Amino acid sequence: MTTETTTATTRRLLSRDSRAKASGSEERRLPIGRQILIQVILLFITVTVLFPIVWILSMALDPRNLSRPDGLNLIPPGASFDAFAKVIAQPTSNEISFLGLALNSLKIAVGSSVIAVALGIAAAYAFSRLKFRGREALMIAVLGVLMLPSVATIIPLFIFLNQFQIELGDLSFNLRASLIGVTLAVISAQLPFAIWNLKGYLDTIPRDLEEAAAVDGASQNQIFRKVVLPLAIPAIAVTGFLGFLGGWTEYLTVALFTTEVHDQTLSIALNAMVGQFARTTNWSQFAAFSILFALPVSLVFFVFQRYLVGGLAVGGVKG
Repeated sequence: MTTETTTATTRRLLSRDSRAKASGSEERRLPIGRQILIQVILLFITVTVLFPIVWILSMALDPRNLSRPDGLNLIPPGASFDAFAKVIAQPTSNEISFLGLALNSLKIAVGSSVIAVALGIAAAYAFSRLKFRGREALMIAVLGVLMLPSVATIIPLFIFLNQFQIELGDLSFNLRASLIGVTLAVISAQLPFAIWNLKGYLDTIPRDLEEAAAVDGASQNQIFRKVVLPLAIPAIAVTGFLGFLGGWTEYLTVALFTTEVHDQTLSIALNAMVGQFARTTNWSQFAAFSILFALPVSLVFFVFQRYLVGGLAVGGVKG
């Protein structure tokens, strides 16, 4: 008798829970009108974001060299990839090829992002975990440099780097008029942001993990490499991606510092394709060049996105 009573009670409780869950799901369900409104808003945002991309793609495929599409058609009449082929074969009137331009941009982007992140994570860890004299003053100085517009540092960097003449065997060049000098200038602009951004993220990592590693006998360097760095992967990925984006699209520093054609980058070549008052611009090739210019950044974004998802610290500390 007791067993039957218990079983009946259990069934009533389960039935009550199921009804409560069903009623809760019904309460959380949005009305049809609100769902339609949200879908319309999201569709409008999607169209707004994709419209410029569709526009540029249509211009790149259009052999008529129009300054704008003549209709809302993704594939224009007579569409072809001739503009892409011409851009890859000879993007500008200069002798440098598209591959050479891309390689120069890649050198600046990868070099600046890697060095800025490497120096930034080390400095951010020192600011976040170590106590030393002048710590607050240095952080204020980093913030002050970060607030300066990048164009304000162009002339000082130009004068400073112009003083160095590198002599390596038969190789002789001025540091300012080289991709190395441009990379150093870009790093100087990216490093304050890297330090500030990474330091803010490291402050959110619980110190309990480092204390537990120290109790297990780990040294300060081991704690930094094996505990802090894996947890800081999301911030490192974001900082690295923004550094790559800044180096890949850098124009003013390259235009002012470099003088040789073989040191030109994609941003310089893209600007050179614009004719005077935009009257002689080949818009099909310009649009094709723009797509090729943006494609590597998109690929890098997806690579970093994977690390952002996989490197999150979940459940690092248990109460």
